[in-house]
Amino acid sequence: MHDSFLSKIEPTRVSEALADSDWVTAMQEELNQFEALKVWRLVPKPEGKTIIDTKWVFKNNKDEDGIVIINKARLVAKGYRQKEGIDYDETYAPVACIEAIHMFLAYAAHKNFTVYQMNVKTAFLNDILKEEVYVSQPEGFVNPEKPNHVYILDKALYGLKQAPRAWYEVLSKFLVKSGFSKGKIDTTLFIKKEKADIIFIQIYVDDIIFGSTNAKYCKKFSNLMVSRFQMSMMGEMNIFLGLQVKQFSTGIFINQAKYIFDILRKFKIENCTPIGTPITPGTKIGAGPSGKAIDVRTYRCMIGSLMYLTSSRPDIMFSTCLCARYQASPKESHLSAVKCIFRYLKGTADLGLWYPKNIGFELIAYSDADHAGCMLNKKSTLGHIQFLGDKLVSWDSKKQLCVSTSTAEAEYVAAASCYSQVLWMRTQLRDYGFKYDKIPIYCDSKSAIAISANPVQHTKTKHIDVRYHFIKDNVEKGTIELYFENTDYHLADLFTKPLDEKSFNFLISKLGMLNLKT
Repeated sequence: MHDSFLSKIEPTRVSEALADSDWVTAMQEELNQFEALKVWRLVPKPEGKTIIDTKWVFKNNKDEDGIVIINKARLVAKGYRQKEGIDYDETYAPVACIEAIHMFLAYAAHKNFTVYQMNVKTAFLNDILKEEVYVSQPEGFVNPEKPNHVYILDKALYGLKQAPRAWYEVLSKFLVKSGFSKGKIDTTLFIKKEKADIIFIQIYVDDIIFGSTNAKYCKKFSNLMVSRFQMSMMGEMNIFLGLQVKQFSTGIFINQAKYIFDILRKFKIENCTPIGTPITPGTKIGAGPSGKAIDVRTYRCMIGSLMYLTSSRPDIMFSTCLCARYQASPKESHLSAVKCIFRYLKGTADLGLWYPKNIGFELIAYSDADHAGCMLNKKSTLGHIQFLGDKLVSWDSKKQLCVSTSTAEAEYVAAASCYSQVLWMRTQLRDYGFKYDKIPIYCDSKSAIAISANPVQHTKTKHIDVRYHFIKDNVEKGTIELYFENTDYHLADLFTKPLDEKSFNFLISKLGMLNLKT
């Protein structure tokens, strides 16, 4: 429906919504779903039972152009009033991590098939509750004949602590019963083989993406889901978990341009002057007592927004993680550094990851470390990245947990951390039909490579935490192979230190990042 027929204003109070016919319609549609799915029953208020209040949440769902496509009114329970052991037991539900989404899209590009998405309407309302839970009548829709009655829930409600777990159990049982198998390591990945073809499904709560080497199986899966659940937003994948995804005949492009403009407006810096890099060489960000303190809440909101943006922007990973170290007591100098990242984003909003189609799918990794780079405690910074062919699917930048006494030790710890991620990816990719050995990891320290190849501990390495030495076993087994790469061309440098603009732009181009418009 075109947005001219929908309310563009999100109510902040129920009274505002009740005064707008569009939002009244949205609220009534939500309650109609409750009745259709037999979510609750109106009963006299029981004595000695906790009655959980409900509230309305109003949200305009928009497309990637910012056009309102639906007025969504959702009734949620105030789950924070629930008591563990009485109102709920288990709450954990698995969700797909962002690296798993990257791998899914990389595989789709490799196999040259289209990725589709769907959303389950009122997903949590399909979940059978094991506990006895009572909720109050929703504001604005209290039964005039029974104003003191409450609802007993037969199925889960949004906001309940056990709702995500209950929904996952319903969905996973349905898919397994329909012939799908769970991933061996990622239980949010479901696979079904049909002779020479295969269909993959990745779920994130009630959002689902799927694709197949044969398009007819996508249609069959869509029909299967419609036969059991009420679905919405079915079609080619375009926005998922805030990622804007564009699928072309030559590849898949991922970015978050809309989100960048949203946060620039949110922090009132949309008119800032763009700069060429998020952090310039020689920048020293410390945590000394001097300097004027700033609003902690605003600083943390900025960091949180930037961390979310690193899902598609590895180029700001190092600078964002560096600034995130000072959230306890930020000063003006820290805020200035964060604003530099925003200024860089202003000029590169259309930059994103490019996954070309029909190109190799070899697992390759790079690791690096900046010895004693942290001004707080002289801990080193590690960075590592993982490719599938030319497709960058995983990256990280973080401060090491231990203080390294040498560059070689810092590089060795970084390589071990890199291999931990490689090991997870190697196992995950078995579900896609790939078995990798002799996985190359490139680093720019010959000493670190020598330590990993030496099976004997000696005085210079015996103090290193045992958790990092497992890399030696895998070098011996031939699972991985470490190679030296010259520092001038080392891709992981981008995640451990500030670089000049020429080197910075060269490395991000090698990561497979491009501007779709240019």
